[in-house]
Amino acid sequence: MMTSSSVCDVVWPAWPVHDETEEIALLKVIRSGKWWFGEKVSQFESEYAAFQGSKYAVTCTNGTTAIEMGLRALGVVEGDEVIVPCYSFMATASAVVTVGAIPVFTDICPDTLCMDPADVEAKITPRTRAVVPVHVSGLIADMDRINAIAGRCGLAVLEDAAHAWGSQLDGKGAGTLSRAGTFSFQETKNITAGEGGILVTDDEEIASLCRSYTHCGRVPGSAWYDHDVLGSNLRLTEFQAVVLSAQLRRLEQQIAVRERSVQLFNDVLSDVTAIQLPASNLRMTRRSYHMYIFRLKEGLSLVRDEIVGELVAAGIPVSAGWYRPLYQNELFQKAGAGPPHGIRSPLAGKGVDYSMTNCPVCVQVCSDAIWIPQNVLLGLEADVLRAAGVIRHIVEQKLNG
Repeated sequence: MMTSSSVCDVVWPAWPVHDETEEIALLKVIRSGKWWFGEKVSQFESEYAAFQGSKYAVTCTNGTTAIEMGLRALGVVEGDEVIVPCYSFMATASAVVTVGAIPVFTDICPDTLCMDPADVEAKITPRTRAVVPVHVSGLIADMDRINAIAGRCGLAVLEDAAHAWGSQLDGKGAGTLSRAGTFSFQETKNITAGEGGILVTDDEEIASLCRSYTHCGRVPGSAWYDHDVLGSNLRLTEFQAVVLSAQLRRLEQQIAVRERSVQLFNDVLSDVTAIQLPASNLRMTRRSYHMYIFRLKEGLSLVRDEIVGELVAAGIPVSAGWYRPLYQNELFQKAGAGPPHGIRSPLAGKGVDYSMTNCPVCVQVCSDAIWIPQNVLLGLEADVLRAAGVIRHIVEQKLNG
């Protein structure tokens, strides 16, 4: 039975956020007649590079293709192994498969939910070519250890920063802590044009290769129908670029609001014995918070889904998260089945077998984590405090039977 202390009667901010800024900019593009891959795309790339603290930024169609072109630019080829965390969206691993390489899954750290550097080191083989750390929920992975391991072993590092627009470590932006980093602008993301992606780097050669790859293999100075390197058509439109520029102008203020909301949640929930709060990193000078993830401590994981259901019924749009260990997807569980096929069985015949892969920390996190989406973190202070109180009430009620 719901009581006044277990109901959160709040209308949470809608997402995406937009106003006349986007409307005016889109109308100007329509009237200009210049809709395709022009000065507005270049403008946004410059703005985003400056915001994130990189020399170069190359846009593309989405975050998945950003990872693919980043891997290609870093020299990953057919048969190479690429180490990825198992707690991530599918694109982190499927991009590896798309370029012909083989994903090798690592476990995560139980506090940060990011790639475990010790497991990275354990998974390196002579075929390993690259490592792709993911900054889960905007918390920057342990890049010091990952870069050190990669440096000793001659591996490339590509950051999947799809949750980390604006996140900084010691004042340096996510995506700039290795040779390159990628971001997503899909509709649920903290900055969005419905779809879109970008790669940032300080390496001119990587930027040039990525630009050519997104632009049908053209290189600077070549004729329009000269295609000097392998390419695809991954270009952003002027419509997306002006929307992203408008979104970017709000981002810093929105990050501050989300950080405030997270502190409010932490203040209310910090002494609830059944809850493990999100990890913090004092070296992070800014954190984007694509979601607020807290874990239920041992014992309550069996009723996690019941708690999620009660919180949703109470008016808080939480979820159990949409992640499961990536290697549990059929693409990997049936990797050796059937004849090779570019879509159905792209890993068949490559001698890989994920049936015995096990990342126990990730498995446990997938059974006890609760996600609060980023639009809730944009709520009014009173509403966030109300939600935190309801979470506390419901979890403690469940804990006490």
